[in-house]
Amino acid sequence: MDIYAANAEPVIIGVRQRVLVPTGIALALPQDCEAQIRPRSGLALNHGLTLLNSPGTIDSDYRGEIKLIVINLGDKEYTLLRGERIAQMIFTRVIKPELIEVESLGNTERGSGGFGHTGI
Repeated sequence: MDIYAANAEPVIIGVRQRVLVPTGIALALPQDCEAQIRPRSGLALNHGLTLLNSPGTIDSDYRGEIKLIVINLGDKEYTLLRGERIAQMIFTRVIKPELIEVESLGNTERGSGGFGHTGI
């Protein structure tokens, strides 16, 4: 679902500046759900705007207004207007596994190889 800016006045976001943008939205999610906030690709491509802490997580026990940390990574300032689509929100189920402490983990072909160790 699209998320819209709910700022009272236009907000000028300078180059490499970050601002906290209100959305006017608060949620009451079921305990087994979360909402994730993601940037919009068009704003990123065309203006260099994206979200910090992305994807952002809205936990089921949070009841405050959702606010977004918007950063301008573009090469010129951007004026954010009220009602502008600035993010997307998805809803997903949360699995809460029981964690068990062990002395060692079983082996796999990949092992502990990370960052680039999954093949060519």
